[in-house]
Amino acid sequence: MTPRPETPRTALSLADRIAGSLVGAAVGDALGGPVEGYAPEQIAERHGGRVRGIVGPWNGDAWRTARPIAPYHKGDGHVTDDTLMTHALVRVYALVRDHLDAYAVADHLVPDLMTTPRWIPELEAEALPLHRIFLAEKWLVARLHYGHVDPREAGTGNIVNCGAAMYMAPVGLVNAADPRAAYAEALDVAGAHQSSYGREAAGVFAAAVAAACAPGATADSVVEACLSVAKDGTRAAIEAVAEVAAEHRDFESALAPIRAAVAPFDTVGPDYRAPSLGARRPSRLHAVEELPVALGMLLVGEADYRRTVLGSVNYGRDCDSIATMSGAIVGALRGEEAVPADWAKRVAEASRLDLHAPAAALTAVAEEVFARDVRRRRAHESAFAALTADR
Repeated sequence: MTPRPETPRTALSLADRIAGSLVGAAVGDALGGPVEGYAPEQIAERHGGRVRGIVGPWNGDAWRTARPIAPYHKGDGHVTDDTLMTHALVRVYALVRDHLDAYAVADHLVPDLMTTPRWIPELEAEALPLHRIFLAEKWLVARLHYGHVDPREAGTGNIVNCGAAMYMAPVGLVNAADPRAAYAEALDVAGAHQSSYGREAAGVFAAAVAAACAPGATADSVVEACLSVAKDGTRAAIEAVAEVAAEHRDFESALAPIRAAVAPFDTVGPDYRAPSLGARRPSRLHAVEELPVALGMLLVGEADYRRTVLGSVNYGRDCDSIATMSGAIVGALRGEEAVPADWAKRVAEASRLDLHAPAAALTAVAEEVFARDVRRRRAHESAFAALTADR
């Protein structure tokens, strides 16, 4: 993969990158929500061309009853479950104030989903997050709260999809500039939710966000960091998509080639709404579609927020999650200034969410965790030095 020249940028602080990542993820989510599940051709026909910003519900005013979307108001700047889960994980970090593991999911995330009503933009009502999340996320409650399964193994048996990966940006941000640590922590956290290539995608996405926080990071260096940790089909899928993405500078020409590159690794099949019988089953040969495509659009868009996220949105299929991931990565690379302010304002107002409060909370946690990691590392160095003092 030949590196592409990038415009030099001023230094960004940790707070800038965390705000950019979380706001960028939420905006991408909101842009992708109304066209999720459709093919690029259907999206272009419905909207008279490619989506270029925030759009309304696919079925217009009939969104309350139209299937298969009802009763969710997808569109008009409303975030989806991707952002709801991301913010829930931030709240767990704010409570624990240290690295997380699968037990933190059982002890804190699951009760948050079950017991605390919050404003749900797509329902236009206050409700338990549990009532909005998809079945693959409801699995957390069934297995951990009702089934009392060991949290480290609870993800086994769930459908294998991007459900865990879609909300792992906070793990990458707490481990900013340390993709291997982010990968390891996300694998532990995601063990409560996913197995196989779904869990792997969670680890690699967290690594991507962490790598994007490193000073001097580029789209290419983020992909290289992902390849340095990714295993099996996930690694192969990222390699295949990155090779194709390197040939394009505009998402319009890249849509079909990127889909063709990832198709051999995707178990869902050509019709997203009618998955194959082999869909979402564990395998060492396959990968979730969303993460490789997000990385491919990052390369095609050359880490420009609009180009990257609009490419993700117009790809269709599970495009809210694709745009959530690519938006989080670009935001970590470029900071909040990269995210169009008018989009962010409209999403915050329409979703009735403070998009900056989670970022401020996570920044404080990341700084505390880093200081604690330094103390732990120094204690280990001191102990090891004592063990080898006689050499």
